[in-house]
Amino acid sequence: MRRFVADRARRAVTSAASMRAAATRSAAAPSAGAAPSAPSPPAAAAAAMASAMVRAMSTAAAGAAPVSLDTINPKVLKCEYAVRGEIVTHAQNLQQELQKNPDSLPFDEILYCNIGNPQSLGQQPVTFFREVLSLCDHPALLDKSETHALYSSDAIERAWQILDKIPGRATGAYSHSQGIKGLRDEIAAGIAARDGFHASGDNIFLTDGASPAVHMMMQLLIRSENDGILCPIPQYPLYSASIALHGGSLVPYFLDEETGWGLEVDELKKQLEEAQSKGITVRALVVINPGNPTGQVLAEENQKKIVEFCKNEGLVLLADEVYQENIYVEDKQFHSFKKIARSMGYTDDDLPLVSFQSVSKGYYGECGKRGGYMEVTGFSADVREQIYKVASVNLCSNVSGQILASLIMNPPKAGDESYESFMVEKDGILSSLARRAKALEEAFNSLEGITCNKAEGAMYLFPRVHLPQKAIGAAQAAGTAPDAYYARRLLEATGIVVVPGSGFGQVPGTWHFRCTILPQEDKIPAIISKFKEFHEKFMDEFRD
Repeated sequence: MRRFVADRARRAVTSAASMRAAATRSAAAPSAGAAPSAPSPPAAAAAAMASAMVRAMSTAAAGAAPVSLDTINPKVLKCEYAVRGEIVTHAQNLQQELQKNPDSLPFDEILYCNIGNPQSLGQQPVTFFREVLSLCDHPALLDKSETHALYSSDAIERAWQILDKIPGRATGAYSHSQGIKGLRDEIAAGIAARDGFHASGDNIFLTDGASPAVHMMMQLLIRSENDGILCPIPQYPLYSASIALHGGSLVPYFLDEETGWGLEVDELKKQLEEAQSKGITVRALVVINPGNPTGQVLAEENQKKIVEFCKNEGLVLLADEVYQENIYVEDKQFHSFKKIARSMGYTDDDLPLVSFQSVSKGYYGECGKRGGYMEVTGFSADVREQIYKVASVNLCSNVSGQILASLIMNPPKAGDESYESFMVEKDGILSSLARRAKALEEAFNSLEGITCNKAEGAMYLFPRVHLPQKAIGAAQAAGTAPDAYYARRLLEATGIVVVPGSGFGQVPGTWHFRCTILPQEDKIPAIISKFKEFHEKFMDEFRD
């Protein structure tokens, strides 16, 4: 509408200017044989009216915003990211209200269970990692005698090793666009130790967390809306957002909630064929393992079938493996897709594969440090040059994040001074997360109308809420999705922030929410109590 008004204003200005010019010419042109005279009253009036119209329409045109929702990139409008969507914005407004008027709401704090941000909820950073980071950022400390009393000897030694790999020993300087070579080599060594297969630092691209790496691959693969990316539903909204921003098509495949969010190859084939029938060229398959928001850990045999599917269909396998340290069940363990592919005998020539890792998750939870990487294998040299070109547009990722990425893949080892204290911190965090996941899962399953699969890994639960028809009707009357309505009511009654399942995608007609397991363990009983009280009242209010 605003664009229409602006166009009308511009046309009117042009028309009025023409009228004024015509009136001026008419008034100024003398008749044959007559001397020039002042403009006649009608001509003067016409000129005055035209001038007034020019001024009025110029003002209207000037009042139209040069940038509006009608004129920005429509791909931005299409992009959505529910993890920080309307519910979270509302929570932030309520938090401001609490600060101004502490007794104005029926709760005294906002409990952010919407996002995997461990340190914001009280998780402490791992000592060894922070010691090395501080020494690298302030190398002058290494020359002070008191440093040896404050820092472990292996942290000091590791800081020297890392600084020797950084040109000029300057963490505040730009690095190579792919990341510091020595740190990439350290990460590759960590991957090789994890998988038992060779890894090369030349295949590592260091990024500010995993998200820029995902954007980079979408930018590389998507040429138009006729290019599709197979994504799990439910999925982490980064993928749908990135696909939308780059103008592609999301091709959904549904995880099976009844089998613990299983990933069935028959479902992949079905969705691939359906997309192809619509003229979509499917370029890649996204697999999130362990799952976000669903928390499942894929079995090795399942992974082999997925690799075989990608090989047979000529798809790039995009493996989101940022939760590889977060495994909470004894009968499951993490296997990287690269390890699976190599164990099947596939080499770089057989399968294009990208693995994403981040310092934000695991037991480290260093979200604010923005460190991560992607390991890129199976791409030709000329395509790799294009990936590097895209990376170079951003100059480089932050160097502190690069250092941290190298540390998480090469933590202290047995015999190092920090090893025992490091393992106490690591095991303490992971065992506590497992207990929190179990407590929340059991609490959700004890409630009427809620079913919740076990969190085998990652940092989330994704319960299904069987909402009464009256609640669904109330949500429709409010103009919102039923699970968003439920989440908003939960927030306003308890201060607990969760993300509606509609933001992740779900089987039509089902409703879910994602809840992190990250609030500190001593707060979990209170969260469960508040949630139970709310849910019971909600179900009573809308009972059919």
